[in-house]
Amino acid sequence: MQTRLFINGDLVAATGGATLPVVNPATEAVFHHIPAGTAADANAAVLAARAAFDHGPWRQMSGAQRAGYLRAIAQGIRDRLPELARLEVLDNGKPLPEAEWDLGDAAGCFDFYAGLAEELDGEVETISLGDARFVSKAVREPVGVAGAIIPWNYPLLMAAWKVAPALAAGCTMVLKPSEHTSLTALELGAIAKDAGLPSGVLNIVTGLGQTVGQAIVDHPDVDKLAFTGSVPTGARLMAAAARNVKNISLELGGKSPFVIFADADIEKAVEWIMFGIFWNQGQVCSATSRVLVERSLYPALLERLLAEAQKITIGDGLAQGTLLGPLVNDLQYRKVLAAIDRAVVQGATLAGGGKAAGFDKGYFVAPTVLTDVPLTADAWVEEIFGPVVCIRAFETEEEAVRLANDSRFGLAAAVMTADDARAERVAAAFRAGIVWINCSQPTFTEAPWGGYKQSGIGRELGRWGLDNYLETKQITRLVSDEPWGWYIK
Repeated sequence: MQTRLFINGDLVAATGGATLPVVNPATEAVFHHIPAGTAADANAAVLAARAAFDHGPWRQMSGAQRAGYLRAIAQGIRDRLPELARLEVLDNGKPLPEAEWDLGDAAGCFDFYAGLAEELDGEVETISLGDARFVSKAVREPVGVAGAIIPWNYPLLMAAWKVAPALAAGCTMVLKPSEHTSLTALELGAIAKDAGLPSGVLNIVTGLGQTVGQAIVDHPDVDKLAFTGSVPTGARLMAAAARNVKNISLELGGKSPFVIFADADIEKAVEWIMFGIFWNQGQVCSATSRVLVERSLYPALLERLLAEAQKITIGDGLAQGTLLGPLVNDLQYRKVLAAIDRAVVQGATLAGGGKAAGFDKGYFVAPTVLTDVPLTADAWVEEIFGPVVCIRAFETEEEAVRLANDSRFGLAAAVMTADDARAERVAAAFRAGIVWINCSQPTFTEAPWGGYKQSGIGRELGRWGLDNYLETKQITRLVSDEPWGWYIK
């Protein structure tokens, strides 16, 4: 396990030598320490990225050359996948099969953007002009130095979502992982070093958000900010970016609805409800945490959901058969339990779940189902970020759409029905950036990811993710000897 930062191509100690404890959320035991970077470390990383962008070879390389490094990083992740997956379980708590899935996706993300980097070579758009004396073209160039701040729910995968497209575009980057889950991000630095990535192209600084994160956000040499996290933090980051008019993309919270009509297959509906809220312990920004069920199906579906939720195996993510691990840390554990208690006080019924029984240590919350949740209750309105689902009945399609859209968030939404026309109609009516039909949560590197309203600005993944790190330049040339005609002496 790494104990050093990755700055300017080298693994270096944090200024001052301070550290932060790494706690296994299944046992509450401290098993490692990571460097607590400082503002000085963040400054050194930004200056290294600035020099690498302005004077280094990276942005001058062809897309095909950059692609070679991205594929080497992808292979480095695959070569160490069992080890990295175990680190993610120890650091984050998720079950081992989920961690292995995530890391495979992270490697695939680097491969995908390697392909898009190659497509940038020779990409020029000729512009048709109304004046034959001139010709114009549009070219795309890297935005510059990118600062990326990522959350703790998908440690290496969220890093890949930002690092891979930024590097493919020709940017250099300073990455700040969550102080709660930094282990695999630090290993990414070692993997990049082994891949021969030029010095300063990728820099990784761990530490607290109010020191390292703030220093990156405020630094005048950072051209672009990319953040995934909570709405309050995103709003503060956006305000800070406005001072220097930095390019910014934000992927923030969600309170995503899942509308299920009476003609849906009840067993498939229950399976997708559970996947949509209990995967990764519900610590998913797009989790479909508000389930709306047509009245005639509601009693039977609720009965089946409660029965199946009780069968989910809770335990240490490294234990075979575990489907639901602990929450990431004590703070999140207490927040989720407090949210459940508050929901009951505000009128909801705790139909199942709550604090998991049988654990003396660890941050375990059972799959939780809340019914009769008032529309004004915090549990219906605010993101809980845990294995907690709110379920209500509806009467008509119009009511379902209205309730689904009645949120300040607009990240994702899902609909399940046997009626294809209705599915398309409801999908079109959702005010959300990601919509699933007859499923919930499948995510693909090739498709755009991002939300409406307070769920963020911009899109990640696919070609849209690459666009986050590119600027468009117009180049116009005079090709005629004919006088311009404005002033002739």
